[in-house]
Amino acid sequence: MINLETPKKQAGLVDQAHQLAMNMLRPISRKYDRAEHEYPKELDMLAALIDGVSETGATGGAGAGGVRRDARPKDDGGVRNGANLASVLSIAEMCWGDTALLLSMPRQGLGNSAIASVANEEQLERYKGTWAAMAITEPGTGSDSANITTTAVQDGDEYVINGEKIYVTSGDRADSVVVWATLDKELGRAAIKSFLVRKDNPGLKVERLEHKLGIRASDTAAITFTDCRVPAEDLLGSPEIDVKSGFAGAMATFDNTRPMVAGMAVGCARASLDLTRDLLEQAGVVIDYDRPALSQSAAAAKFLQLEADWEGAKLLMMQAAWMADNRKPNSLEASMAKAKAGRVGSDVTLSCVQLCGTLGYSEAELLEKWARDSKILDIFEGTQQIQQLIVARRLLGLTSSQLR
Repeated sequence: MINLETPKKQAGLVDQAHQLAMNMLRPISRKYDRAEHEYPKELDMLAALIDGVSETGATGGAGAGGVRRDARPKDDGGVRNGANLASVLSIAEMCWGDTALLLSMPRQGLGNSAIASVANEEQLERYKGTWAAMAITEPGTGSDSANITTTAVQDGDEYVINGEKIYVTSGDRADSVVVWATLDKELGRAAIKSFLVRKDNPGLKVERLEHKLGIRASDTAAITFTDCRVPAEDLLGSPEIDVKSGFAGAMATFDNTRPMVAGMAVGCARASLDLTRDLLEQAGVVIDYDRPALSQSAAAAKFLQLEADWEGAKLLMMQAAWMADNRKPNSLEASMAKAKAGRVGSDVTLSCVQLCGTLGYSEAELLEKWARDSKILDIFEGTQQIQQLIVARRLLGLTSSQLR
């Protein structure tokens, strides 16, 4: 049975993540928001610290590299609070400090999550220490990941990749990129596979860096692949095309990464709520948890509504991660968590700006920054609308062709 409280064995990890967020990320948050595209050198020490702790096993596999499904038999009757739950809880705490800096953390990117999700054991060992970006989105494809046009054509013991990817998080700084490409356009979704491409590979070119509304400390790149040759052994998972399963193998990545993005939204929204509560109290607005919202001031009632909405997002995030740890199918729950948390993140942060008035809108506080940062969390890894579509298909038992 799932217990939606922070497990005791992970309480120490969560506290450590909070201390890092408060003492290392929050103090440099504004600096790197203003210095867009400048690499936060302070993260090198933090990443080395996280790597060292991970090697000891003290984190329970938390972090992007730990989001792998447990290999235990399904029928052993045990309940596990494992790497996925540890990851989303620690990510939420780190994003309480700064979402963009968390996204900039070496070896903790969404590409690393993809490797952990679908790579075989030999690849996991070979890619150890890699910092991987994630390249899915293309010009013209938008949210329809199944309609990608980047191709991978086998030539002997290599694949030749051609295409263009946009909005690649850490696309400039990472040392490799997980690229989605199709082996055969005529076979549709089933032929989509993911490849690990090293940044120094001839044919890969970072074309530009994007200027963005939020998460400015995180670099976002456009990358082209021109006759880019990749060893066949760097195709993640199985090279076989299974028409019946579609591209379930590639999409399985999202079952682990979407709860992580939900965690980012939960953490950023929590930061806004914590600061807003303090600022309201300083202004004389009392928030009483023992009285009905209707009997309190409009500001207090609004704050209570925001907290209730946030709590729902957090519980869905934990449920999706817990199911992954316990080898339960969680595609529905992962999309529900991402949809709820993405919307809540934007609603909470913008509402907190409004509740705090001029303090919320000015750079005197970080509230306006969190409102800008949170919007992307409702967009990448599948937009709000795509998540709702996936949830509807799952609940109604319809395919993507039946419900568009």
